[in-house]
Amino acid sequence: MKALVTGGCGLIGSHIVDRLLREGWRVRILDNLEPRTHRDRRPPWVPEAAELMIGSVADRAALRAALEGIDVVFHEAAYGGYMPEIAKYVLVNSYGTALLLETIRDENLAVKKVLLASSQVVYSEGAVVCPVHGRQFPPTRPLAQLQRGDWSVHCPVCDGPTEPTATPEEAPIGGGDFPYVLTKVDQERLVLGWGRQTGIPTVALRYSCTYGPRQSIFNPYTGVIAIFATRLLAGQPPVLYEDGLQTRDFCFVEDVAEANFLAATSDKLDGLPVNVGSGVATTIREVARMVADGLGIAIEPVARGEFRPGEIRYLTSGIARAAAIGYRPRTDVATGIGRYLDWIRGQGDVRDYFGQAEQILKERRIVQRVGVSSRTR
Repeated sequence: MKALVTGGCGLIGSHIVDRLLREGWRVRILDNLEPRTHRDRRPPWVPEAAELMIGSVADRAALRAALEGIDVVFHEAAYGGYMPEIAKYVLVNSYGTALLLETIRDENLAVKKVLLASSQVVYSEGAVVCPVHGRQFPPTRPLAQLQRGDWSVHCPVCDGPTEPTATPEEAPIGGGDFPYVLTKVDQERLVLGWGRQTGIPTVALRYSCTYGPRQSIFNPYTGVIAIFATRLLAGQPPVLYEDGLQTRDFCFVEDVAEANFLAATSDKLDGLPVNVGSGVATTIREVARMVADGLGIAIEPVARGEFRPGEIRYLTSGIARAAAIGYRPRTDVATGIGRYLDWIRGQGDVRDYFGQAEQILKERRIVQRVGVSSRTR
C-alpha cells in the first residue's frame, strides 16, 4: 500500500507516517512547512524512508503530483488553533480539502480511501445530563452569559444545572462561530458527502486534544500543554480561561496515529464520523498543575476573568465506535505529559511565544474579559 499523508511533518501526521512505515507501507508526505509551526523548516523527525514533497494543499499542481500512485490519503494538513486569520482558515482547510477531493474525482485517480483529520471542536457544546430531562445536547453558551462570568452549561429545556457526560458522534455539530470550527465542519461534510457520491470510502476522525512529542513549541496558538510548558520554562504563569475547571479529553499522539491505522485497514467505519480520544475528562487547571510538577517549577496559574467565545465547556469523547475496530487508548495523560516534557527539555532555547500573541488575541476579540461587551469597549 502507498499512502499520502498531507501535513505529514506535523504532530499527528508525522506519527502516522511512522506507524505506516512500521507496517511496510510506502509513504509520501505533502507539507508546506508552515513557518509558524516549523520555524527551522524540515524537522529532524522526518524519516528518510518517506518521500517528502514540499507544497500546499491549496495548490492544485502540488496536490496532483502528490496523489500520483496513491492508495490511501490521510488528510492531516490544516491551519489550526485560535489564530486571528479568517481567510487562511478557509483557504487551507475548506478550499484545500475541496481541491483534494475534486482532483481525485476529476483526474479519476486510483485512491481507494480518504481519512480526514476532523476535530472535537465541531460539536456545539458536547453532551450533558439534566436531572429532570436526561441527556441533552445544549447549544453554544451565549456570549452574554459568558460576559456575566457564568461558565455553567444550562439545560436547553429548563435552563437548570447539568452534569457533563461523554459526547457521542450523533451530537449536533457546527454550533461554534470561530473560523477554525466552521472550516473543520466544512471539511467533514465535504469528505463524507464526497464519499457517498463517489463510492470511495471515507472516514472523518474527530480528534480530541492531541498532544505529545513534536508538538510545536514555536506556535503560540497550539495545544494547551505545549503553551503551559513554554510559559513555565520562561518563568511565566500558565493563563487559564474561564475558571480553569473546563474539561478536555487529552489523547496521546501515538494513540491517535493508531486510530488512523485501524480505520484505514478496516471497512467497519467507512462513511462515518468517529471520535478519537481517551474517554477521560481532565480539567485545564489540573493539566497546569501536572505540567508545573513535571517541570519542577512552582508557579501557580492565573485566571483573570477572560474567556474565548464559542469555546466548549466540557468535552469527553465517547469512543465506543472506534473501540469496535479495536481502538484502545494506551497512554494516560500523566504519562503522556511526562513523555512530552522529556522531549521538550531537549529542544534547546524554549521561549514564551504565547505572551507575544496574547495582545493580538484580545484586540481581535478572540479573547474577551468578563464585564466588557462590544458596546463598552
